[in-house]
Amino acid sequence: MQDYRTLKLLDRFEKVFSSFGVDYKIMRRILQVKLTMDGRRVPTIFSQNAKKQDKETNNQYIKSLWIYVLFGLFMIPFVLMGDNYLFQMSLFFGVFTFFVMTSMIADFSTVLLDIRDRNILYPKPVDRKTISTAKMVHVVIYLSFLTIALVSIPLIVGLVKNGIFFFLVSVVNIILIDMLVVALTALIYLTILRFFDGEKLKDIINYVQIGLSLMIMVGYQLLVRSFQFIDLTVSLEPEWWQIFIFPMWYGANMEMMMKGDFQPFYLIFTALGILIPLLSIWIYMKFNHAFEQNLQKLTYHGKAKETKHNKLRHLFLKVICHSNEERAFFRFASSMMRNERDFKLKVYPSLGFSIVMPFILMMNEFDKTLKNLSTSKSYLAIYFSLIIIPTIMILLKFSGKYKGAWIYRVAPIQQLKPIFSGTIKAFIFKLYLPVYLILSAVFIALFGVRILPDLVVVFLNACTYAVICFMILKKAIPFSESFNQYNQNSNGALVFGLILFVALFAGLHFVSTLFSYGIYLYMVITAICLATLWKLAFNITWEKIIE
Repeated sequence: MQDYRTLKLLDRFEKVFSSFGVDYKIMRRILQVKLTMDGRRVPTIFSQNAKKQDKETNNQYIKSLWIYVLFGLFMIPFVLMGDNYLFQMSLFFGVFTFFVMTSMIADFSTVLLDIRDRNILYPKPVDRKTISTAKMVHVVIYLSFLTIALVSIPLIVGLVKNGIFFFLVSVVNIILIDMLVVALTALIYLTILRFFDGEKLKDIINYVQIGLSLMIMVGYQLLVRSFQFIDLTVSLEPEWWQIFIFPMWYGANMEMMMKGDFQPFYLIFTALGILIPLLSIWIYMKFNHAFEQNLQKLTYHGKAKETKHNKLRHLFLKVICHSNEERAFFRFASSMMRNERDFKLKVYPSLGFSIVMPFILMMNEFDKTLKNLSTSKSYLAIYFSLIIIPTIMILLKFSGKYKGAWIYRVAPIQQLKPIFSGTIKAFIFKLYLPVYLILSAVFIALFGVRILPDLVVVFLNACTYAVICFMILKKAIPFSESFNQYNQNSNGALVFGLILFVALFAGLHFVSTLFSYGIYLYMVITAICLATLWKLAFNITWEKIIE
């Protein structure tokens, strides 16, 4: 195994660990194994571009730190904007806390919630204190890398602008925030595990990972727009509820230390900023044994959910699926989309993006009066919700459980048509339709019920677009390939070409609104095209799949 530089640096503190009763040599060996295993783990923000390769000496988390350096550049304006340290540094520490907290939950969950120590090391003659210390040092190592990547450039800028005292106080505050984040994350997990089973915790972690991916996709859009609302002459009136906004603790700390303004308000916030992280770490260490015991719940996968027989749902399924085989694959695909975490982690951010994107593009329209907005044709921005369809159509062939695809060969399937048609219907009605209904409700509130025919046309075009994507993309049995084979970049040109169909649909839709009853004629034409393409698209043989 590789002897990491981090471990060589840690060797300088061997006597410190030994003084606390930690067997340093064993702890170092445990960390060496953990860091080697981490080289095979891909961070959440790059999970969609992961390739299967040997990463024994190629730690993907370290390679991903450049993206956090980029995020750190967005924090520089908060350091440069003036000398209102309470305001600007509260924003700075707030943004820093957001990135650390989300990354802590998304990428460090596998470290905090690692039960391999319990299963492998506990039966061995290894001291429990050594094992728990190795886990904490493991977290600190990666949190240090993340912190340095995020704040090194902004703090250097602050050092040049405000001097060495500003730099040193900021470093201390950042260390305190890191301590608070680690302790809070662990205590949140402890609380969840205390009242829920491991399956619920895995779902929560997965949804946080999805949220992180979504925020990264749209954050750069919102960040640029947010600066126009910043007033450099802003003043603050102290309120009791501000005590719960902990980035302000450290903003008040900076204001007090840099200007020598020792108001009671600043003193209280500074005391909270120091005492709460220390208290949180103490509580975590106090309950660490209970935390380790509750981790055993992660091996529990929960009771199998009983299928509820809903007559209305059964009737709906009979209407949209015309054969028993198609209904069976509709249910199967729906279950895979709903339950498989790897699939949700890659697909759900795209669905969230499809909700946000139309409103990002319409932001300038909100400056107009509501009356002018309600009579405009800006509702055609809803077509941007279609651009995620090609990506999801590509992802439908991947699964974390791909090894079970042998079932397709042994099942008594006469033809492949119900497999593909059932899966695409499941995608449309289980994934895309809920997103589209949310958008439609908001658009009706903004533009009025007059756009109802337009919304029907857009949904028909979305269904037609899904079929066109299926016809053009390479054919594969749904959920039959490993996510390790997915390369987003290699499909980029094809996806871009498919997006041109969205522009075509939107252009034809716009033209249809220029004529009386044109939208209804367009609706009929779209329905006919959809029915025709649906009959032709799914006549697939095994030979075409194997090619």
